[in-house]
Amino acid sequence: MFSCHARWVSNLPGPVANLTFSQLQHRPRHLFAYENRALSLPNVLYLVHRVPFPPDKGDRIRAYHVLAHLAKRATVWLACLADEPVSDENVASLRGLTQRLAIVPTQPWRRWPRALLSFLRGRTISEGAFASGSLSGVLAEWAHLTKFHASLASSSSLAPYLRLPALRDIPSVVDLVDVDSQKWFDYAASTRGPRSWLFRAEGRRLRCLERDLPSWAVAGTVVSQVEAEVFHSIRAWDGLHVLPNGVDLRYFRPCSSPRDEKGCVFVGALDYYPNVDAACWFCREIWPEIYRRFPEAHLQLVGRRPVAAVRKLAEVKGVQVVGPVADVRPYLSKAAVALAPLRIARGLQNKVLEALAMAKATVASPQALAGFSEDADLPVVRASSPAEWIELVVHLLGDADLRHERGNAGRRYVESHHDWDRCLAPLNELLDLPSKSTNLVAC
Repeated sequence: MFSCHARWVSNLPGPVANLTFSQLQHRPRHLFAYENRALSLPNVLYLVHRVPFPPDKGDRIRAYHVLAHLAKRATVWLACLADEPVSDENVASLRGLTQRLAIVPTQPWRRWPRALLSFLRGRTISEGAFASGSLSGVLAEWAHLTKFHASLASSSSLAPYLRLPALRDIPSVVDLVDVDSQKWFDYAASTRGPRSWLFRAEGRRLRCLERDLPSWAVAGTVVSQVEAEVFHSIRAWDGLHVLPNGVDLRYFRPCSSPRDEKGCVFVGALDYYPNVDAACWFCREIWPEIYRRFPEAHLQLVGRRPVAAVRKLAEVKGVQVVGPVADVRPYLSKAAVALAPLRIARGLQNKVLEALAMAKATVASPQALAGFSEDADLPVVRASSPAEWIELVVHLLGDADLRHERGNAGRRYVESHHDWDRCLAPLNELLDLPSKSTNLVAC
């Protein structure tokens, strides 16, 4: 079924596409491990906490583009965890970018007990949730098979793997993306009771892990200057660099399809707490007054796995819970206004970048825009209070020329500031890779 050399695949009971996720989970070691023919390029180990394809949500988007960037300059050995079924097509897409590929399943019934045990032992929930003996075994075997030029981990939760005896002498970079400890402190501030206590404890423990990184990692990266300042408040680190997110400018581009002049859209994973909070707050507190003024207006909530609280929002007049879709672009393209009403946010929001790339007039909260450079001419309408949200959205819905002007400015902005190759260029120096692409990868 596959044209490349394969290791351990002969142990699989039939074609990968015909296996259930349960069967795949009961593999003693990992789902897949593939080997492409060697190239005369440096070997880089890349660890990702979730399969980075398809690039359809925040962490996957960045991880996929980092992978594609590395694959043009190195032979990449990609090891990642899988918390959901992995299709044959997705495996093939990743195989084309890698020298070796290992996908390790995480069974929910084991993952959360491990997380709890980790917490009870004084470590972080995050470390326990992403701990895998199978993944450790794969990494040890790979380190025996080849000499890695450098290693890169996609989050602080995976950093402990880079301290395994077989890997600890390899120059390592940790792509923190966001300062995770601050995210947990933000969660604690937005909740009460035992949950708040738990979130605060997780934040404190993650902060200890983050504080230790400069003692062994050659460099760290974050998505924005704001995140860098948060980290420096924990510990000064000359090796910390800002690598902002980009946006796929060829995939997300303005479309000439007919628009709904009174349509609004919110795009995001609808099982992710900050998105759930944003959708519920906006639909309950803001939208009813917008709808009262524009009875023909409607709001679409687009994203994977809507939780019960989000599904219930369909009861609000003018709100449609679309849920998961194969492609968000038709929904963005049709809408008159894109919304990002996040009250809890870290990093640089892909939902804002994608809306701007599609030339959408966009209204966002200060929290959703915190990751953008303050000195840049960001053409996003900022709204803080409920009154501001109502007035600004209503104004845009009633002014097509203003929407067109804002949308075009947004497209120009991302073309200038958020091209992926330019955003990720500093990785070349951090990992000591060629600055120019080899163009040897079949992407």
